[in-house]
Amino acid sequence: MNVLLLVLPIVLPILGGAVLPLFPWKRRQQRNIYVEGIVIATSILMWSSLLLHPASYTRLINLAGILEVSVHLDGAGMVFAALVSTLWPFASLYAFEYMHGEKGENRFFSFYTMTYGITLGIAMSANLMTMYMFYEMLTLVTIPLVMHTMTPEARYAGRKYAYYSIGGAAFAFIGFIFILRYGTSMNFTFGGVLDMTKVSGHEALLQAVFVCMVLGFGVKAALFPLHGWLPTASVAPTPVTALLHAVAVVKSGAFAILRITYYIFGTSFLRGTPAQYMVLGLVGISILFCSSNAVKEQHLKRRFAYSTASNLSYILFGFLLMTPMGMIGGLTHMIFHGIMKISLFFAVGAIMHQTGKHYIYEIAGLGKKMPVVFGCMSVAGIALIGIPPLTGFISKWNIATAAVDAYQKGNRLAPYLILILVLSAFLTAVYIFTILGKAYLVEPADDSGKTNCDPGWQMKVPMVLFAILIVVFGLYSKPLMTFFTWVANGLL
Repeated sequence: MNVLLLVLPIVLPILGGAVLPLFPWKRRQQRNIYVEGIVIATSILMWSSLLLHPASYTRLINLAGILEVSVHLDGAGMVFAALVSTLWPFASLYAFEYMHGEKGENRFFSFYTMTYGITLGIAMSANLMTMYMFYEMLTLVTIPLVMHTMTPEARYAGRKYAYYSIGGAAFAFIGFIFILRYGTSMNFTFGGVLDMTKVSGHEALLQAVFVCMVLGFGVKAALFPLHGWLPTASVAPTPVTALLHAVAVVKSGAFAILRITYYIFGTSFLRGTPAQYMVLGLVGISILFCSSNAVKEQHLKRRFAYSTASNLSYILFGFLLMTPMGMIGGLTHMIFHGIMKISLFFAVGAIMHQTGKHYIYEIAGLGKKMPVVFGCMSVAGIALIGIPPLTGFISKWNIATAAVDAYQKGNRLAPYLILILVLSAFLTAVYIFTILGKAYLVEPADDSGKTNCDPGWQMKVPMVLFAILIVVFGLYSKPLMTFFTWVANGLL
């Protein structure tokens, strides 16, 4: 039973998505029920695993006794799997209305469903080999989603995403050779797997390998200067960009960096080294650069794409402080940013779907015509700024206090990074309030047309639910913080 609880959430959506185009769907409603059924069944199976917490280590494939494909559910994997399995069913519901009438719907939902299982595979990977395999599969199944419309812009975005991802994968693969040489195993072990008797005298080499792996996995985490694919990929349908920016792709990159930092190299080996300061420096630059670009960008989806890149570096900032408090802050923002950002992209998608407007200067007066959409956007946007008592304040406060703690323990970069957090919060307020101000305070030049442009229930329900979660978790997140504390101290 334990084995099935670990394997079925991965296999069911992959197989279900793969065979979807083979069925002769006479009505799109039949296909939608099939997709939502698979997604909900997968989420139920995943949450059963999370609640029962099967501790079994399941080996699926063994290659020459050295490289094996195995799954396991530890504390960090539980956090990521919980995020994915909670958001995906509602994202699917939103996608049914958004994609209605689009060409290639069956193809879209085929890859969309497979992406779910592959992302859970990353969350439940027991070792570096397994995570890397699912990580590469994620690239392959999300390229068709980015290119779905097959316009010249979409094809360019897909190629750019592929080039960046393949290049990043090559950098990350460098680590395999050295982990095999200097590690006791490739299994994720809290505290790291390096054999210090072998590492002695080669510390600088292993630190350089760590930086290469951070850069490699940092492509999907949109780490500066490897973030360029993310704004370009905004041409994809909104359900795709919501998953790219909030759940699957970018969070997989951040999660992979968490894994190699805490479970492969180990923080005791990395903390205080030039490697740590180098990657923290890149994180600081990424936060400031992407926040600044978000302020300048007038296209709604691209503005939030830059916002995503900036906030992903908040998550990495927490992780790369390499302290328990830093890990707690990073995990908190990984969860809360996922909820906030999927809400924002759903709102932007609703604006584009209902009105055809894509740019900020076009949305004057829409706040009155789309009260539900802009109400949800307001809650998520204010939370993203970090205003209490919403979720963004909780996660950013955790990261800031972790930085203060790291400074007290000797991290020389921490004060500068705290200053960057403050500047970024100001820039976030600018790029959020300029949107809300335009929608609520500026009268449109032409006030003709429909008085209510809110979408149907399939798009509204996920937005409203996530807006409620933003408030609820902002007011009461103690159980989550307790769980993250256990994870950060290696107790799960």
